[in-house]
Amino acid sequence: MERKPYSTDLTDAQWALLEPWIPEARPGGRPRKTDMREVVNALFYLTKEGCRWRGLPHDFPPWKTVYNYFEAWKRDGTWEEILTALRCRVRQAANRSPNPRVACIDSQSVKTAFGGEEVGTDGGKKVRGRKRHIVVDTLGLLLALVVTGANVDDAKAAQTLFEQMPKTAFPRLETIQADNKYHNYQLQSWLRDHKRPYTVWVVNRPSGERKFMPLRSRWVVERTFAWLGRCRRLSKDYEHLPESSEAIVQIACIQHYLRRLYPSRVKHTQRFRYKGHTPKTLAA
Repeated sequence: MERKPYSTDLTDAQWALLEPWIPEARPGGRPRKTDMREVVNALFYLTKEGCRWRGLPHDFPPWKTVYNYFEAWKRDGTWEEILTALRCRVRQAANRSPNPRVACIDSQSVKTAFGGEEVGTDGGKKVRGRKRHIVVDTLGLLLALVVTGANVDDAKAAQTLFEQMPKTAFPRLETIQADNKYHNYQLQSWLRDHKRPYTVWVVNRPSGERKFMPLRSRWVVERTFAWLGRCRRLSKDYEHLPESSEAIVQIACIQHYLRRLYPSRVKHTQRFRYKGHTPKTLAA
């Protein structure tokens, strides 16, 4: 790589892990000349830094080339395949079974920047845009994802999420923790009709409690939304199609999992420190 590195670039160890899942060039036609590592670096840069497609730095491959690979891998399921494989790797590195036993579900309403398809208004949060519905395990790793208009009911969208979570893919899953929005008889009926082995457990605050308090492992899904919020491309929904929004979330999770498996070294000058305080003072 002849250019100066960006903070979002893949390390050699991260690329060695990711490269086997990059699709080969189609047979026939002109041989591939684009550096696939630079394409992934460009997508990670766009997701983390939040620039436009046409605003990608010129030392990356042409923006149209990067966009075409983004669209192709979105359509053929490459992002989902990579995400599933890395999630199992992260769980195994944490001495967990590749398949979770407990999961958490929640949604996040975000504004859209330029309209697009499937845009609505969340009357409860007064947000016009889209909703990101996710299911995560107790480590905060993404299990299922769907992006809808903000006016779609959470329990209705949960059926689409659970369609992505059949028994064959999650044989150990027993419980999905949720809040009151998922206390829905139609959802329970859907789970029975489709013979899902897991149940939705609504976790509430103790009776009479009004202040904030974390509830069991349900807080991990909020932490996952906080992780996604570190990517500026996800500060709003800038995509025209909800499928593209889902792909950007998947790319953000892939980047996060790679850094968990192979952290990049941070220079001493880049680490946050309180001025005038030593680590012992902070620990006290």
